[in-house]
Amino acid sequence: MFGEAFKRRFALSDRGVANARRGMFWTVIVNLVVIAGVGIPYRLLRGFVNTLTLGAPLPAALPFVVLTAAFVLLSFITHLEQYRVTYSLVYGEVRDVRIALAERLRRLPLGYFGRRDLADLTEAIMGDVNRMEHVWSHVLGYLYGAFVSTVLVAIALVVIDWRLALACLWGVPVAFALLFGSRKLARRHSERVKEAAVEVSDGIQETLETIREIRAARLGARCLDALNARIDSHEATLRQSELVVGLFVNAASVIMRLGVASTILAGARLILQNRVDFMTLLLFLLVITRIYAPFDQSLALIAEVFVSEVSARRLMEIFDTPTATGGEVFAPKNYDITFRDVSFAYDREDVLKGVSFTAAEGEVTALVGPSGSGKSTCARLAARLWEIDAGVIEVGGVDISTVDPEVLLGAYSMVFQDVMLFDDSVLENIRLGRHGASDEDVLEAAAAANCDEFVSRLPQGYDTPIGENGARLSGGERQRISIARALLKNAPIVLLDEATASLDVENETKVQGALSRLLAGKTVLVIAHRMRTVAAADKIVVLVDGQVAEAGSPAELGAREDGVFRRMQQLQAEGANWSL
Repeated sequence: MFGEAFKRRFALSDRGVANARRGMFWTVIVNLVVIAGVGIPYRLLRGFVNTLTLGAPLPAALPFVVLTAAFVLLSFITHLEQYRVTYSLVYGEVRDVRIALAERLRRLPLGYFGRRDLADLTEAIMGDVNRMEHVWSHVLGYLYGAFVSTVLVAIALVVIDWRLALACLWGVPVAFALLFGSRKLARRHSERVKEAAVEVSDGIQETLETIREIRAARLGARCLDALNARIDSHEATLRQSELVVGLFVNAASVIMRLGVASTILAGARLILQNRVDFMTLLLFLLVITRIYAPFDQSLALIAEVFVSEVSARRLMEIFDTPTATGGEVFAPKNYDITFRDVSFAYDREDVLKGVSFTAAEGEVTALVGPSGSGKSTCARLAARLWEIDAGVIEVGGVDISTVDPEVLLGAYSMVFQDVMLFDDSVLENIRLGRHGASDEDVLEAAAAANCDEFVSRLPQGYDTPIGENGARLSGGERQRISIARALLKNAPIVLLDEATASLDVENETKVQGALSRLLAGKTVLVIAHRMRTVAAADKIVVLVDGQVAEAGSPAELGAREDGVFRRMQQLQAEGANWSL
């Protein structure tokens, strides 16, 4: 019951499976204690009946008071322990699953995030885990515990009288069969609800990300109407799903409750035939008042299990996605980056096709070419942020696919056009380059990156909070913080992806000065946008349609009359809008 299939079905950890076992056990104990409590009024009523029919003395009150007190105490203890194992312990499971998800996501290649919709991924991490939390705490222990305890009680009832037991319990398998018959329908509606929820998240995220453009174009009303339409669609889908599931649950409950009527009818007939006595029928009627309670809850719980299977499957898809693996040792002979017949496809569309080149240590190698030619892809593959489909990428003769990505990234510094900053001080944002760096080291790197010039104008200097993603800074200032991080890290390989493409001339000059300090003596792979950057490179690799069209020094390529690079120089000189 609690094997690997159970674990995967409910997206549980090993500890979660153990907690489910505990929850089931204590639910069985609680249900049996509650059923056993029926014996107290039964004995009392039996005593009164004997008094009325046989003239026996009234039953003594003290034994019943003691039994009732013992029952209340036992019920309190068992319910308390059931609550602890089914609710309190499950929050540790939620923590473990979320941490495991975060660890899994941390080790996945960046290509995975490019293929997944961000809102969908957020819904899986937050919404799906929340749904499973309710299943873990409210469903598993109660549901499986109810099955076991009811089987035990049913066996006892069959021993007492199989005819009344059949009349009492016939509706149970019929009710559950009806629910299981609706399983596919419930799952399909759950998938629709999840899709509608992701659509709402997408709409909210898109609205927040484009709020400036929306206001500038005066499209606020139109965007709000579109978002409201998505929310209304989600609500309608949710109502429809709950209506369908609710119909089956209530129909199953009605069928099961028919057991009360069938027990009375069967019992009356058997009494008239002198085949059972009244007290036996009374015992069954008392048991019925309690035995259906776990079933009532189980019917709703089974419906929730069907719905939760969609969330569990989405979580397991994340856990099943292969992570980038490799050894913990990285000892290259040097820091040359070599591409050997590298191919890569993104969403089944070829981006690189048999690319081969070498970026030598101590040199600046520039990747140029039209937009979509694969320049940024090469930079990300070189750091194993994405995984290649074919070929080999080596650093100093070491195949990077054999090195753990986090170990490998210790040799890389990256300065990209899109700088990501945290809502913290300038000092702490730079310190991200090297964990545990002293303030003196951070300030030295900041000065080398020309950060002093703008930090001196901030109200608290380097201790000034810069807002979410550096909202209080200009593009050039944010870029210099990124360079300061790289300087602080002082890694032997530097990747530059259009680091100055969006800057004005003045800021570009300042950033270029900072870059010159960063790049000295390093292996540099730069995605060039302006000829000013290209001219300073030691080697240029021209990419066209995912293939190396030509490679060489700027002088060599500029001298080729029919060369791609020379034509690009001419077009840029003429003011053409080439994206390099």
